[in-house]
Amino acid sequence: MAMSGGSDDGEPMMDMNMTPLIDVLLVLLIMFIITIPVATHAVNIDLPSPTNNPDTPDVDPIKNKIVLTPDGEILWNAEAISQGELVGNLQQSLTFAVEPELQFEPEANASYDLSAKVLNIIKASGVTKFGFVGNEKYRAFGKE
Repeated sequence: MAMSGGSDDGEPMMDMNMTPLIDVLLVLLIMFIITIPVATHAVNIDLPSPTNNPDTPDVDPIKNKIVLTPDGEILWNAEAISQGELVGNLQQSLTFAVEPELQFEPEANASYDLSAKVLNIIKASGVTKFGFVGNEKYRAFGKE
């Protein structure tokens, strides 16, 4: 322990040794930092697992395509719609005897915030046939 270089007159030392207190606080701080979970911003979507024997129906199934533009527009089969209309279209597509496949394709400079909102709307609607399309365009990221 560190001793003070003050007078040695036999009286008790009135200064508190702060070193052990600071050591304990630093250890607690490190423990809190280690135990805090990493914040993740994810939209969990249950995607189908790939199979070796894909079903190939004779009839071309109905497909709905959502495209997000850099201007903040939502296109449903190439027609601009609002978020409210998107909810209505998704609910209407669930009423068909065979649920149509929903394809999601944000353009390169589309807003991430809008993409997250649209994905949350799709997840909340209960759509089960969902897929991301157009990802092959971004295979060579940053190259023309």
